[in-house]
Amino acid sequence: MKTVSENKAFGGVQGVYSHMSDVCGSEMTFAVYLPPQAEDGPVPCLWYLSGLTCTHENAMTKAGLQAHAAEFGLAVVFPDTSPRGDGVADDEAYDLGQGAGFYVNATEAPWAAHFQMETYIASELRDLVTEKFAVSVHHGITGHSMGGHGALTLAMKYPGHYQSLSAFAPIANPTRSDWGRKQLGAYLGPDETVWAAHDAARLLEDKGWASDVLIDQGADDQFYDLLRPAALLTALADTKTAHTYRLRQGYDHSYYFVSSFARDHVAWHAARLKA
Repeated sequence: MKTVSENKAFGGVQGVYSHMSDVCGSEMTFAVYLPPQAEDGPVPCLWYLSGLTCTHENAMTKAGLQAHAAEFGLAVVFPDTSPRGDGVADDEAYDLGQGAGFYVNATEAPWAAHFQMETYIASELRDLVTEKFAVSVHHGITGHSMGGHGALTLAMKYPGHYQSLSAFAPIANPTRSDWGRKQLGAYLGPDETVWAAHDAARLLEDKGWASDVLIDQGADDQFYDLLRPAALLTALADTKTAHTYRLRQGYDHSYYFVSSFARDHVAWHAARLKA
């Protein structure tokens, strides 16, 4: 692991690091914020998964999570959204390829060689973070848009990894959306039965979620129809999953929306990870 940068922030340290990923077969960059409480011992860890076109840097600089993480004593991990580099497959569209990994393990060429983001987040990077940083065994996960999709699906698929779950405007039903069908078809092939394992609304019916979940959604989100929040709400009700769903009037899909409610989400995770 190489240190790219480290900066003092709210009494803690915001760092950016890189390492050679065996899983993705490329150099990956990620960021970790350690709150001042980490100087006294391991702290709970919150994973923030970003959306389409983002890198590790977008939420790190725009979501304002560091101040809240310092207040509540949580570490925050900001992974990248895909493998990158000259030898990594890409597409001219913004919503496929580099910057659009969708947190799945690709099985189709040319993506399968590098796009193994599910295993990277849930296993390889998790192991690296717990080895190199002062974080405890208590982990929560959240994310925005494509990252919200990733947070929901990974939490349900790896229930022992995460004890708390939230999302900002998640892509909730990708098998029924243009933000999903295109990418799942490209990465996983034409068999739509395989796609269901990466659809939060459908995973709730299959895997469920044992705890509660917090979801914020902007009512003026310009991508509302692509996100399909109604499908997720129906699944939450049908599976009797405890949830807090807040439709925020006047808010769109931007980081202004995320940063407006970031403290609520950090507090939500802190209450559950420290219980």
